Amino acid sequence: MAFETKAELGVAERDEWSYSPAVGVGPLRFGMTLDELVEAAEILGQMKVSDCARDHAIFSPTWKVEVHRREAAPSPPAVTAYVSQAVGLFCIAVDAARGPQVAYDGLPLVGRDMAELESDAIAYAEAMDAQFRIMPEGYAAPDDPGIVMRAQQVGETLRSRPLFMVPRDGANTEWDSLPSEEYHANPCPPRGTAPTDSPWSNMV
Repeated sequence: MAFETKAELGVAERDEWSYSPAVGVGPLRFGMTLDELVEAAEILGQMKVSDCARDHAIFSPTWKVEVHRREAAPSPPAVTAYVSQAVGLFCIAVDAARGPQVAYDGLPLVGRDMAELESDAIAYAEAMDAQFRIMPEGYAAPDDPGIVMRAQQVGETLRSRPLFMVPRDGANTEWDSLPSEEYHANPCPPRGTAPTDSPWSNMV
């Protein structure tokens, strides 16, 4: 199955990171403490650490670590990681325009036109006799509970901003664990009428 090349994606040249479900992405591993994450991220670029709003009583204090590419001019973060005091690193958000490329069984996930990614995800499911999931914006994505696909406006195009996750303290699913900063980061309206109260609906 042929997927878009980096040049065809229309985004900046990217590093390539591997994804291991429930383990981590690239050099970042789920469960890392804040100090461990900062040490691992130092080789990637400049960092900014800030506190996250505690919007649910069940969640322990949480930090947001923004990792910026080493460039002369200030730029948005390429990767944003979220660390819970109770469970450590639980969410890694990869920026659609500047983040590293991460693939799911050969399917590139970062910076993709959302409609084209959906077509590829469905084609992959059909070829592999597998399932796919409908994400909050209403697009199909790989059937992996550890991947929450969000849409990010890049120029005039909605491009994919995947979140790689494990459940955090007190939450039942990855979607329940979504940081409020990521939930509200996307101003784009959902596509169609996909229900947001059941984002993990499986389709065949």
